[in-house]
Amino acid sequence: MARVTRRKFLKSSGAGDETHPRPQGNDEGGLLSKGRFAMAKGRTLLDWVVIVLATAASGAASAQDAGSYPSRPVTVVIPTAASVSGDILMRAFGDAAGKHLGQPVVVDNKPGGSGALAAAYVASAKSDGYTLLNITIPIYRVPFIQKTLYDPVKDFTPIILLGGYTLGGVVKTDSPFKQWNDVLEFAKANPGRFTYTTVGPQTTNAIAMETMARHSGVQLTHVPGKGGGEGISAVLGGHVHAMVESPAWAPLVASGELRLLFLLNMERSKKWPSVPTIRELGYDYTFDSPYGLVGPKGLDPTIVKKLHDAFKKAYDDPNVIATYDKFDFVRRYMNTEDYAKFVPKLAADERASMERLGFARKE
Repeated sequence: MARVTRRKFLKSSGAGDETHPRPQGNDEGGLLSKGRFAMAKGRTLLDWVVIVLATAASGAASAQDAGSYPSRPVTVVIPTAASVSGDILMRAFGDAAGKHLGQPVVVDNKPGGSGALAAAYVASAKSDGYTLLNITIPIYRVPFIQKTLYDPVKDFTPIILLGGYTLGGVVKTDSPFKQWNDVLEFAKANPGRFTYTTVGPQTTNAIAMETMARHSGVQLTHVPGKGGGEGISAVLGGHVHAMVESPAWAPLVASGELRLLFLLNMERSKKWPSVPTIRELGYDYTFDSPYGLVGPKGLDPTIVKKLHDAFKKAYDDPNVIATYDKFDFVRRYMNTEDYAKFVPKLAADERASMERLGFARKE
C-alpha cells in the first residue's frame, strides 16, 4: 500500500471543504484543527481515543494469543501423498512435537504441482501458527519454471531446517538393468521407450533424470505419479521401468525386490555403500534436497520459538531418529536464525540452476 502523507490524507478525506468544515468556535485554528489532532471526515476526539484504545487492545490480544499458543491442534501441510517416506517422517515428527506443544500435530497431505499447491495454500493461510508447511526444494524451484501464487522467500516465515532427502533410482531386481549403463544402452537402441516415474515434472528427481538424459544424448519418458506405494506398484507391476524418489523404496531394496541403480546425492549412502552417485557415473551435478518447516509470513516470533523448540526436541526423539535411519534421510539441522539466512541463498541457487539447465521460464 502506498504511504499516505498527512496532507494528502486530509485532502482526500474532504477536510476543509463545504461538506466537512473545520471545527468552528473556540477551537478555530486551535488544537483540534492542527497537527496530530486534526479531524478527518468529521471524526471527534472521542472517536480517535476509541480507535487508539481498540488498536492497543488488539495488540494486547495478539500478544496474549501468542503467549497461550497453541490452544488447539496444529496442522502441518505436506506437498506429497500419504505413505511416501517424507509423509512417514513428518508424521513421526508430529507425534513427537505434539507432546512438547501440548496439542496434536496433524499432517495434511496436499500433493500437486510439484509442491506449488501446498505452498499456495499455506501462503494464503492466517498467520496464527496453526497452519504450517513442510517445505521441500521443489517449492523453491517451481516459481522459476512457471508462474505461481506464492513467493518462496517473501511469503513464508522460516522456523527450522530438519534435513535432506536421499534420492535414488530403482528398478525391479529381475529386470535387465543391472547398472545405469544398461539403461543408457537400452535408451540409445530404443529412444523414448525407457519409462520412469516421479512425483512431478518440477521435482528434483525428474529434473535430474532429464539432465542426465540430455547429457548422455538419450530420450527417456517421464510418467508423473503420486510416488510412494503407487510408484512402487508401477515398477513391480511392469507399468514403468524405474522409479526415482526418496527412499519409499528402501524396504524393498532391503528385501531384494528392487535394485538401487544410483543416488543423486553428493556422497554414497552408508546404508547402500556399493551404489554409485551420479557424479561417479560421469554427471557433473549434485541434487541436494533440503526440507524444513515454515509458516505464513508475519508469524509472531513467540510462536516461531515455541514451534522451533518443539520440533528441535522432536528432531532428537529416538523414534524420529529411527525413521531417519529407516529411510536413509540426511539429518541436517538449522535454527530459525540460520535457516532464515539460508532460504534466500537456496532460492537464488535454484534460480541459477534452472537458468543454467535451460528450464527457467521466460520473464
